[in-house]
Amino acid sequence: MNRVIEGLKKHQSPTPSKWREKAQWRHRNKSWLRHSQHIAMLMLDKMEELNMTQKQLAERMGCSQQYVSKVLKGQENLSLESLSKIEDFLGISLLQEIMEKD
Repeated sequence: MNRVIEGLKKHQSPTPSKWREKAQWRHRNKSWLRHSQHIAMLMLDKMEELNMTQKQLAERMGCSQQYVSKVLKGQENLSLESLSKIEDFLGISLLQEIMEKD
């Protein structure tokens, strides 16, 4: 048994894992994360329909492509201003879609 534990310790990372903290964060924020993920899916569908890239959307919104990427990962806590810009430039009603889903 000690040999197995020693073998495992040899492969152990020198930095502690953050999985528990990340899981707790997701649990605490699950309500808005669910909405953010739904928005990301709606955006991706519309961007595909319009043949629009992240870079093109970012240019129209006046933000960075990195920000659009974060939004499309479904883990960005969006402001009303950002939601409004996304709706305007993609021609979709995100808030209405979310309300209808709930």
